[in-house]
Amino acid sequence: MIEIRNLTKTFDGFKALDDLNMHVRRGSIYGLVGVNGSGKTTLIKHLTGVYRPDKGEILVDGQPVYDNVGVHERMSYIADDLYFFSMYNLKGFSEYYRKLYPNWNQERYEEMVKQFGLNETQKLTKFSKGMQKQAAFILAMSAMPEVLVLDEPLDGLDPLIRRVVIRDIVEDVAERGMTVLVSSHNLKDMEGLCDCIGIISKGTMLLERDLDDLKSDVHKIQTVLPEGTKAPVDGLNVLFSEKRGSVDMFIIRGDGEEIENRFRALQPAVFDLLPMTLEEIFIYETGGDKDEFKEILF
Repeated sequence: MIEIRNLTKTFDGFKALDDLNMHVRRGSIYGLVGVNGSGKTTLIKHLTGVYRPDKGEILVDGQPVYDNVGVHERMSYIADDLYFFSMYNLKGFSEYYRKLYPNWNQERYEEMVKQFGLNETQKLTKFSKGMQKQAAFILAMSAMPEVLVLDEPLDGLDPLIRRVVIRDIVEDVAERGMTVLVSSHNLKDMEGLCDCIGIISKGTMLLERDLDDLKSDVHKIQTVLPEGTKAPVDGLNVLFSEKRGSVDMFIIRGDGEEIENRFRALQPAVFDLLPMTLEEIFIYETGGDKDEFKEILF
């Protein structure tokens, strides 16, 4: 559905994106993860046609995105830094959207306004940040997009509204095959929403994996081995290790069953093999501070 090939962008000598590739399947919810300054926002602005690439291609269904009205009519975008015309209320903005998007669904718009309980006649600039996010979400979803691009979509929303937003996104993916790209710093939200993850660092894509595969491939181990016994890690891909008193701690990439069998053969007093959270994987893959990594892992 979305194909980005060898995307490169430079600003005043600084290479914000460097030969980046990304693949998003139709009907998937793709989570884009990266630290501040990694290139997430620059990538999103290319995908939404705001920036022209210096090099490379950004395609939706094989069609280039930049300056392509046909692609933009099928795409909705909610930015982190929302902007609304100062004189517009929600009703006025809906009329503006209706002219831009041929698949605009007025019935859905009216239902969502009632669902969120927003005042259509109040100026959007007078809304709180959370209410503005809700208004942007109503407008984006009522356009019935084939592609939905979200930058920090849940920021500023209370827990109940967050659940409603997530439910509506998941339903559209299931019922209409909508494709979603979401960028967020809240990795717990990403873990509960996304089925595929891309980790970006210094303008390049470190990895793209299905979330379940990514989590099942990296394991956190805490064990107490018999005294004088060496940990059976020869030949294994050990990413991190530390000893705290009698407890040995490891992060190992590989087959969980093989790893467990190796350790249990030594009859340890304690053995726990745990899957990694997305937050833990993210910190490791992006080369986070070692002390911070240890604190989160253990």
